[in-house]
Amino acid sequence: MERLRSLLRPVTSVPLARHVLVALIALVVAMAVIGSSSQYLQTRYAEMAYFAIAAGGLTLLTGLSGQLSLGHGALMAVGAYAATLVLERAGGETLADVFLALLTAIAVCAVVGVVVGVPAARLHGPYIAGATLTLAVAVPRLANQWEALGGEQGLQVPVPRASELPAWIQDLIWFFTAVEIDQYSFLAYLGWLLLAITFVALANLSRSRVGRRWRAVRDDDVSAELAGIHLGRARVVAFTVSAMCAGLAGGLMAMNVRLTAPGAFTITLSLTLLAAVVLGGLGSLTGALIGAGVLAFLPHFATDLGESLGFSATQAAEVTPVVYGLVLMLVILLAPAGIVGSLRPLLARISSRTSSLGATKEKTP
Repeated sequence: MERLRSLLRPVTSVPLARHVLVALIALVVAMAVIGSSSQYLQTRYAEMAYFAIAAGGLTLLTGLSGQLSLGHGALMAVGAYAATLVLERAGGETLADVFLALLTAIAVCAVVGVVVGVPAARLHGPYIAGATLTLAVAVPRLANQWEALGGEQGLQVPVPRASELPAWIQDLIWFFTAVEIDQYSFLAYLGWLLLAITFVALANLSRSRVGRRWRAVRDDDVSAELAGIHLGRARVVAFTVSAMCAGLAGGLMAMNVRLTAPGAFTITLSLTLLAAVVLGGLGSLTGALIGAGVLAFLPHFATDLGESLGFSATQAAEVTPVVYGLVLMLVILLAPAGIVGSLRPLLARISSRTSSLGATKEKTP
């Protein structure tokens, strides 16, 4: 074990290298799991990926910079509509069309993030939440009334078929999973690839000088300003980065659902994202991933549980918010810092005991 640690120490001592290594390992494991899963589970994994991207941006905004946003569902809607319009015009038949649509969604949401973040940077506490809540209410209604966006019916989203993907991608997937790629697994692979890239970027950003400025602004804005930190600029940058993550998540969501409609981006989505962040652990990317997993799998588990108890399909669907609320209440009562935040002291104790036992064995002749 010590020899392995000594070999990995040059890599793990550099944050970027450590984050890339963890992301690559997680990506290989995710590809193996996705390749061996059913189409139903592949759809859930894809859903977990785009929820995790949105939750990662939100936990960075709320946990590091201290800005409470209730409008990330609206930002996902902006990204979804931007990606859908690009796919419609480009045809959506190639992988280049997909990446062009996602890059457009990120760019459009970055602009929206700056436009919203500049006035929101002057607000504090619940006033920021109120401003973003207005955004969450206004954007779906605007899309509902805009005929160019399909109105209440929404827009169909074209997605390339697996057979139209480049041969090298199909061979690569076959090499890692020994399973032929289809449309469901393609969207799951794409989601987890972009999730790994996003989390590496967010993890390095949080440990950079920019992340330290966000923490300083969150902890004490007066002291941060006296230290020479521009409060408004730091908050706008945090909001913009978080909006870009929401835009990417919205574009992926549109491709997975195959329909972009106002009903999918109500205030409930924004509140659910915030609940997932709190559930996993505020300010933690691992917590955002866990919260996204709960968000993706718990509703379907609750529906299956209701049907197994003899409820009708409608009654079983109504069980979902009850189960989700109970899980959230239990986590808040038993783990106020979230799942990851409550596990950190335990892991630190185990690590210290392991290191002390290792030191004792080295001293023993």
